[in-house]
Amino acid sequence: MTSLLSGPDRRDGMESLRSQTSRLGARPTGDDDLMAALERSDLRGRGGAGFPVATKWGSVASAQDSRRSVVVNGAEGEPLSYKDRLLMETRPHLVLDGAALAAEAVGAAAVILYVGDAHSTSRSALQRALLERPTRERRRTRLVTAPARYIAGEETAAVHFVNDGVALPTTTPPRPYQSGIGGHPTLVQNVETLAHVAMIARFGDGWFRALGTGSPGSVLLTLSGSVGAAGVIEVAGGTTIATALERAGGLTASPQAVLLGGYFGQWVEATAALSMPLDGVTLRAAGFTLGCGVLAVLPDKGCGVLETARILSYLADESARQCGPCVFGLRAIAEAVARISGGIAEPDDLERARRWAGQLRGRGACHHPDGAVALLASALRVFEDEFEVHLNLRRCDRGTRLRRAA
Repeated sequence: MTSLLSGPDRRDGMESLRSQTSRLGARPTGDDDLMAALERSDLRGRGGAGFPVATKWGSVASAQDSRRSVVVNGAEGEPLSYKDRLLMETRPHLVLDGAALAAEAVGAAAVILYVGDAHSTSRSALQRALLERPTRERRRTRLVTAPARYIAGEETAAVHFVNDGVALPTTTPPRPYQSGIGGHPTLVQNVETLAHVAMIARFGDGWFRALGTGSPGSVLLTLSGSVGAAGVIEVAGGTTIATALERAGGLTASPQAVLLGGYFGQWVEATAALSMPLDGVTLRAAGFTLGCGVLAVLPDKGCGVLETARILSYLADESARQCGPCVFGLRAIAEAVARISGGIAEPDDLERARRWAGQLRGRGACHHPDGAVALLASALRVFEDEFEVHLNLRRCDRGTRLRRAA
């Protein structure tokens, strides 16, 4: 199957423009036909929100203000995700093709490559790839280094940083498609999404839809935890989690739960998780999210309470610190769960965590606290017995840590 990761061995590093053109053909034009193909393809954003791409592009293209920009979002601040970096490092021309197509389709004069500070290999690959691109494309493209912060990849934070050097989410509306870079309409699109656009432009929406099994296209996943080969794989949309894990070398231990979607995702009990299809629409309808395509498997001997405490502490440290729910609420929840996991809980800590999580939802200046408390709520369901053991017996018989992708 011709797909995002097919072609030269990824271990060989960056694919050249000549190699990609020989393999896939020249880049088509970002015209009305492409916009129609994107509409028919039902391609949705792969950065976490899963918003229909054609709708997003149409909003920018139809804006009365003609001074438009495209931001290629390669911040990838999720600690368990590696898929965007892999694309930028090994298939940078596919990403740049998608960016060029987006610029032509929405009428943008500027393209900004927004790449995480920690992703030096990705930045280097994109810079080298740009030298192989046409002069006009190079002149309208610039690279901006995103701060190594979890929230820096949120689209309003990306725009805020490019505009003012501050990578903090801004109160919305307006959204970037209304007022983004320089106050003008801006399309902010994830790296993987743009790579899919480059393929759809070449092979059509019918080809893209046929890749999936019940869900259009393919999906990049970063797998970690108790799997045989942690790393990035590509699977057909609609593939079950069990099949994806088999593709990654199978399980190395009996699974207890799966962290689906990353730190802003949810814990799912293993038996229920294995039969779930990797389809964003279906998962959202069931109350879950594919997020940025993370699957982290917690083995039966692992401690979900410890893992949840660690993630909440990280999210509290990474908060935007621009509203009370983040500064005080999220920190208080993280400290309560940390005390429970460490066997030093105060009598009301578990009840406080439950109550505060409900009170915090929807009250932040951005969605950072919402993501954190959604993760906590799922942990309280899936690891209910373990929370009680930690709270009442002040001990833990588990403790295996998740292993992230290499």
